Amino acid sequence: MISFLSSIGIIWPDKANVFFGHLQVIFVHHTGWFYILGVAIFLIFLVFIMFSRFGDIKLGPDHSAPEHSTVSWISMLFSAGMGIGLMFYGVSEPVMHFNDPPTGPVGTLETAQQAMKITFFHWGLHAWAAYAIIALSLSYFSYRHNLPLLPRSILHPLIGNKIYGPIGHFVDTFSVIGTMFGIATSLGVGAMQINAGLNYLLGFPVNNTTQVIVIAFVSAIAGLSVAFGLEKGIKRLSNLNMVLSLSLMLLILCIGPTLAIFKAFVENTGSYFSDIIDMTFNLYMYEKKEDWIGGWTLLYWSWWISWSPFVGVFIARISKGRTIREFLMGVLFVPSFFIFLWFCVFGNGAIYEILYDGASDLSYAVEHNAPVALFKFLELFPFSSVLSAVSIVLIVTFFVSSSDSGSLVIDTLTSDMHKESAKWQRVFWAFAEGVLAAALLVTGGLPALQTMTIACALPLLVMMLIFCYCLFIALRNDYLLQANIQDHPTVQYSKAHISWKDRVSSLVNYPKIKESEKFMQDIVLPTLKEIAVEMCKQGLNAKVTQQESQKISLVVERNNVENFNYSIRLRKFSAPEYATETDNDYYRAEVYLLQGGQQYDVMGYTKEQIIADILNQYERHMQFIHLTNAEQIS
Repeated sequence: MISFLSSIGIIWPDKANVFFGHLQVIFVHHTGWFYILGVAIFLIFLVFIMFSRFGDIKLGPDHSAPEHSTVSWISMLFSAGMGIGLMFYGVSEPVMHFNDPPTGPVGTLETAQQAMKITFFHWGLHAWAAYAIIALSLSYFSYRHNLPLLPRSILHPLIGNKIYGPIGHFVDTFSVIGTMFGIATSLGVGAMQINAGLNYLLGFPVNNTTQVIVIAFVSAIAGLSVAFGLEKGIKRLSNLNMVLSLSLMLLILCIGPTLAIFKAFVENTGSYFSDIIDMTFNLYMYEKKEDWIGGWTLLYWSWWISWSPFVGVFIARISKGRTIREFLMGVLFVPSFFIFLWFCVFGNGAIYEILYDGASDLSYAVEHNAPVALFKFLELFPFSSVLSAVSIVLIVTFFVSSSDSGSLVIDTLTSDMHKESAKWQRVFWAFAEGVLAAALLVTGGLPALQTMTIACALPLLVMMLIFCYCLFIALRNDYLLQANIQDHPTVQYSKAHISWKDRVSSLVNYPKIKESEKFMQDIVLPTLKEIAVEMCKQGLNAKVTQQESQKISLVVERNNVENFNYSIRLRKFSAPEYATETDNDYYRAEVYLLQGGQQYDVMGYTKEQIIADILNQYERHMQFIHLTNAEQIS
């Protein structure tokens, strides 16, 4: 499918560009309201989830912890999300809105504020909401429900195991195509920007040969990075991106109009949030500005939506172990505030120079040669050659990050649901992206592919709205399940009639590995087998599984509802300082349910006490099944 669609752009670039261009115009004029409404629903839905009771649910078992530090996590999602776009549009977009606003006069202070507010709107919460819908849904269903890290898994609440059939294949294939073309077009556009920068600084010719060499260079580095994997390759490169971008931004902030930029950041941010509702639903219908919104806001919404499978899968890949509230705060607000500051430093800084220092050359460059706008802006500062060189390095590293992130995502989507694949496969996708980008660039088919990618946003928008519904249903059921299975261990003791002396003994005991394994084999395993036999006699499909001597599980399977999973696992801890023996570790036999560890210890329980605990949890599980499946009879 990728080869077929690419061939259309390579063999008939002009006709393909015209066709998809007409298709996009039809979408803008007839379905623009649907794009605006859909993205608004994404943001409202995510804010509701974040501040609701669902925000406490973890993206993984209840006992899981984040796999990456917060700094590395934010660096990776930012680099994959839109880091390269800031290098291209950081100066140019605010100046474009300043020179050609949708409403009002040109070149005034009011226009400057409006330009920054529009730029914030296009790059802020709404853009990240499109990414977060797929990222959150994938993280939840993959890490919480042990489904594949594939877009098909999000449809599980609607179609169940049919996600492994044709519908699931279609959803995943659509995501692979969107990711491949999105990365390829970005590599092509990025190569043109790097070529423009090299021409401006060093006199390199602007032609296809230079751009193909740039793509080959970026693809080679990306292949090397993705071969090292997430930890050693992408993570380190993303951290480097963050260091370089922060250094460049802070340097411009210090040597530029510092006070004006800080004032602008505070005022622009306040103006953005005070008018966010009006901007969210504004179609400029009464101002008759359909062409403007079609060329800006709707174009951005289409682009963010078309990129959401790629960025969403990557963010999900790195987000296991965080609560939903922590996830959404990190994905929505942290990158947005960084982007706001970036645009204030570069965009507001550029407008300041045009207004007060007469930088007409900068305004002209933005209008006629946007790729060099950043370098024209840096010319206004000391050590401009050094700053421009750092900028080119940053552009390259951002493109490498996008390429290897895309390679990792495509590899994930095409690995037949296996979590890990061969290194050569990941490297193959990195080079395939480069070859596709170079071929489209040389033949002139890049604009056609870019237009097609954006035009594909409409069916993806419908699919993402369905994802919102599926996620809400699953979160509601998860919350009901948690509310009905949680219990305190003292309740188990009282129900089992254990004496207070036995409780004291269990509280001061720190069992070692042999004692713990003996408890698992002599008490836990026979007890779970006995209760499984009795459940089978009552018509239930119950079975016991054992993973060495560290984990023993009782599973009760039912069709079309959540299984009941009760496990006891040995966990090692360091003995506290006040213990009589502090030189050895000790073990706890903790209870795990389908949602993860319940943080209480049953070491020392008798058979009757364990049975009481199992039945207590099973009773709560059945109450959850009742609440989620019973129909109200009026």
